[in-house]
Amino acid sequence: MNRQLAEQVANAILYEGYMLYPYRSSAIKNQQLWTFGTLYPPEYSEVRAGTERSSMHSECLLQIHGDPKTRPAINIRLRFLQLVSGNECKEKSSEFDIDTGAGSKSFPLHFDNVEGAVSIASEPLPDNILKLTIELANTTSLPADAGRDSALSRSLLSAHMLLSAKNATFISLLDPPAELTQAAGSCKNIGNFPVLIGNRNERDMLLCSPILLYDYPQIAPESAGDFFDATEMDEMLTLRVMTLTDQEKDEMRSNDHARKLLVRTEQTAREQLRKTHGTIRSMRPVSESNE
Repeated sequence: MNRQLAEQVANAILYEGYMLYPYRSSAIKNQQLWTFGTLYPPEYSEVRAGTERSSMHSECLLQIHGDPKTRPAINIRLRFLQLVSGNECKEKSSEFDIDTGAGSKSFPLHFDNVEGAVSIASEPLPDNILKLTIELANTTSLPADAGRDSALSRSLLSAHMLLSAKNATFISLLDPPAELTQAAGSCKNIGNFPVLIGNRNERDMLLCSPILLYDYPQIAPESAGDFFDATEMDEMLTLRVMTLTDQEKDEMRSNDHARKLLVRTEQTAREQLRKTHGTIRSMRPVSESNE
């Protein structure tokens, strides 16, 4: 289990879209906060209209090891951003340890002015397979006529979950074994998609991501950190940050996360460009037909 590697990717997801280049609150693209995986209060008008969500539904498969009567232990770590003032957010998290017996379990969530619940149910399938269903819901009350800013202050932003298992391993939903193709295809996921995460070929961790990813996503080893815009555009974004005027940089410093990005870029720009420019991720032979 490589929790550090998993959290690096999760951190990139946490801030995806939080603040975009040129990383200033006065920039038009940053005047209306947006992120992937936003769960609004259920009374918000856009949720009632069906254009936004108040909940996230996840289903995945586990293969039980050893005695078929063994009940896998699952750890669920919920992470999201909470709006505190203006466009400033704070990281929030909650953790649950689940003994996957029969029936369902529900855990309430309390974060300042945000309320919610996590519900978990497990269903045994043939051949030592267990189907796990997780429902994450924002249950915060909101006046019916409340606008977007009010709704955002009571929302879970960039919501995602990290799952880890003992006495069982997760089944890839993207590339399941042939005998589990039908079971994997029956898994229903709304507002997220679970992918394997950690060291390649390990199957004890799963990321329920609001962004479509492949199994075993990772931050490029040449990256100095996690830019808010993406995980693979470091060279271009480093160059853009270097072209900002002094006035633009001063405004960038007013946001805590943007300020840290600026400091990192200014301190490591030359080294970062040397690492990323012309990097080749992999090599493969060219077939004769392509010569």
